[in-house]
Amino acid sequence: MGETLERWSTRRAFILAVTGAAVGLGNIWRFPYMTGENGGAAFLVLYVAFVITLGLPVMMAEILIGRAGRRSPMQSLAHLAREAGATPHWRWLGLFGGITVFFILSFYSVVSGWSIEYLVDSVNGNFVGLSPQEVGANFDAFLADPLRMTFNHTLFLLLTMSVVAAGVSGGLEKLNNLLMPLLYLLLLILAIYAVTTDGFDDAMAWLFKPDPSAITGTVVLNAMGHAFFTLALGACALMAYGAYMPEEQSLPRAVAAVAILDVTVALLAGIAIFSVVFSQGMDPGEGPGLMFVTLPIAFAQLPGGSLWLSIFFLLLLLATWTSSINLTEPMVATLQDAGLKRSHATAVIGALVWAAGMLSVLSFSTMAEVHWIGEMNFFDLVTTVPTDIFLPVGGALIAIFAAWVMSQLTAQQALGVDAKRFRLWQSLVRYVSIPLVVIVLISDLF
Repeated sequence: MGETLERWSTRRAFILAVTGAAVGLGNIWRFPYMTGENGGAAFLVLYVAFVITLGLPVMMAEILIGRAGRRSPMQSLAHLAREAGATPHWRWLGLFGGITVFFILSFYSVVSGWSIEYLVDSVNGNFVGLSPQEVGANFDAFLADPLRMTFNHTLFLLLTMSVVAAGVSGGLEKLNNLLMPLLYLLLLILAIYAVTTDGFDDAMAWLFKPDPSAITGTVVLNAMGHAFFTLALGACALMAYGAYMPEEQSLPRAVAAVAILDVTVALLAGIAIFSVVFSQGMDPGEGPGLMFVTLPIAFAQLPGGSLWLSIFFLLLLLATWTSSINLTEPMVATLQDAGLKRSHATAVIGALVWAAGMLSVLSFSTMAEVHWIGEMNFFDLVTTVPTDIFLPVGGALIAIFAAWVMSQLTAQQALGVDAKRFRLWQSLVRYVSIPLVVIVLISDLF
């Protein structure tokens, strides 16, 4: 299979696409509750440090493989391995990444369906006047209703696959150009609103005044793992986007821009969420329920709370929508390599993701007592294993391939830097990033 003919039309389009893949549940759902559970500012400082030392070098490695190969992930890996005299079996890393993304999308779609339900409820003012117990009970009742869960899961996948089927320039690029600026606008509106709340000062202190005593081994490992997850590393999705990257674009500058935009989303979301939480005297360490139980309770007690809560869940839906669209692309590209038309490839992927997602939907009702590993139901399994194990494994192998296996001259040309800067990147990946990824993996396993 020869080089792909598709390209992002502009440098901005590439940056928005990669940011769209990275920005999602990790920034708006996972970052706030992880920060709340891990000491606030101490976690934030470590997270940003690991984005720089772990995330950026590995992101460059993943994108440069796609840029050098100009093919789907599997084809790029095989082509570059043969060029370097290595085994073409490296192509199976692309399949491993596709499997990882597949399972991540299966639960992404289900959780995104929750945001659709909550957006409708917020617009209708359904949270106004409810007690904390009633909000929690309503969420539990929704999870236990397979029909409502299935409807939202199906609707979200239809929204996602309809865009992917339209192609790179006609679908992904147009939607990214529209929705990513809108996402940042909504975040800014929420952050400005947060300034007016009584909890803003406490939120800023919580986020930006580190307490060294809060730093523990667990906090360090959690920050390292989250930096990896939030940048969408290790699933070969960014490799697919590297294949469409404009020739004249600076890869390091593009990656730096993506990292800044990604961290900015997390920070603005954190400011908005914690300002509201602290204004109501609530605990920031509520865990995963922070988004769907704590926030509705807090917003319901504020003037105009339904409006602000509606904006927040619209923001969450947009973030997960763009992320899901961009993560679907590498799987569709792989099936296109096998000879399927884009529309047919998209339909196949959509149907398979929907079926896997149904196992997560039913994990809260008819299959709640079905345990797959230990006490984990299917939803627990797919929200843990792909993100905590598969992504670090994929990331380590991608980094090893880019910094050790493929032709280093080809890697330098794809990175687009001089010999001195290339050696700096190479050393950082070989002796800092790869060991850090291995530490993340070992910590998750044991």
